[in-house]
Amino acid sequence: MLYLILLLLAAVAYSQKVYVVERERSSVAVIEEDRVTGEIRNLGNLNHATLKFSGDRAYLVSRDGYISLIDTRRDQLLGRRKVGESTIGFTFCDGKVVVANYEPYRVVFLSTDLELLGEIETGSRNVGVKSYGSSVLFSLMDRDEVWLVNCENLSVERVFEGVGEMPFDALLSGDRYIVGFFGESAVGILDLSRMKFRKVRFSQEGREVVFKIPHFGTWGIYGNVAFIPAVGERKIHVVDLERFAYMGSIDLPGLPVFVAVSPDGRYVAVNFSGDREDFLTLIDRASGRILRTAKLGRRILHFRFTSDSRFIYLSSYYENRVKKVSLPDLKVIGEMQVPTPSGVFLKEG
Repeated sequence: MLYLILLLLAAVAYSQKVYVVERERSSVAVIEEDRVTGEIRNLGNLNHATLKFSGDRAYLVSRDGYISLIDTRRDQLLGRRKVGESTIGFTFCDGKVVVANYEPYRVVFLSTDLELLGEIETGSRNVGVKSYGSSVLFSLMDRDEVWLVNCENLSVERVFEGVGEMPFDALLSGDRYIVGFFGESAVGILDLSRMKFRKVRFSQEGREVVFKIPHFGTWGIYGNVAFIPAVGERKIHVVDLERFAYMGSIDLPGLPVFVAVSPDGRYVAVNFSGDREDFLTLIDRASGRILRTAKLGRRILHFRFTSDSRFIYLSSYYENRVKKVSLPDLKVIGEMQVPTPSGVFLKEG
């Protein structure tokens, strides 16, 4: 019986495809059963590229303003469309693809086949695009505003003005749209159930705790608790997003870049910049205790937990390799040759 259970667990792990951005080659490598099985090319400038899955399709936004449509059954490029000059992020809303641009100052609405459905001029760089029901929200960096747009008819339903100085990113947590600002330790909270906006600061025992808010994509979140990489410090901030209470910090051996929580909530993993960029640290989430730190590559740019929380796939940039690492011992059990690997994305089989 135990043998059958182990086989089933292995099957779950192997049912996942791994897509890895080849940052300097305008390509994405495809890994199945720990073998490189394909490469999707001609995808544009892939510095900070974003890849998201929807059914048997994937959408990739490149920094130079292209969105690409990929068939994940055959791993073939189905089409590309120019949507801007500097594109930051996108989301899905009401059967549409919604793309936020730095430049030009607009938000673009596409069909799932990349047909242009409409554009909204904002007069600002646009960030933090998130979908909520049949609406989409985004923040206007240069106008200190948050807009709520109806995805069905593309009408601007609400404009929240003066939200904070230069919003740069946002996070959707339940019914709350949380906005980060440059140069402020406060965050903005839009309560979507009441359509009320307020500013809050993290506090501990009644006293404000001041720290710089990094991009939300670098946070690890489990339930209402966020593990936030400290900017310029060797630690992780731990905060309660429900009460906006500062719960403490976890000291680290290096300057953190990305923090992630395993799907089962057992582990927190973090990679580093600077003198520890070759290392990965694994932390017990419940206790905050460091379980292990291991040198696993040469400049680890990104990593991702498998859905069963038994493995991590990571990109070792200077080795031109993607590695599969077992947990919790952080042992490399598989290596795949991938040129200039950066972002790692996993899709259920």
